[in-house]
Amino acid sequence: MVGPGALGAVLVRPALWPVAVRVLSSLGEPGWWRRWPPLPRLPEAYAELRRETMWGPGPGGRLGGSEAVEYLRWVEAMSRNIRRGR
Repeated sequence: MVGPGALGAVLVRPALWPVAVRVLSSLGEPGWWRRWPPLPRLPEAYAELRRETMWGPGPGGRLGGSEAVEYLRWVEAMSRNIRRGR
């Protein structure tokens, strides 16, 4: 679901690393850190829903670099607004 371009786009933007870590850790299955390898994987049903929402039914695409950066910036802005009570 996440393409190598998305990973590269986030890696070259250190300001987005904290929000990326928060997003990944919150989306993973409960207890993801207890299973090997300790990677936050989306529950398959949720991943399928997100794929269908983004790309329609059928085999989905991969999240690109600009999409990943835009999403993380959106999450960051929404978090800021929530903290400010907006």
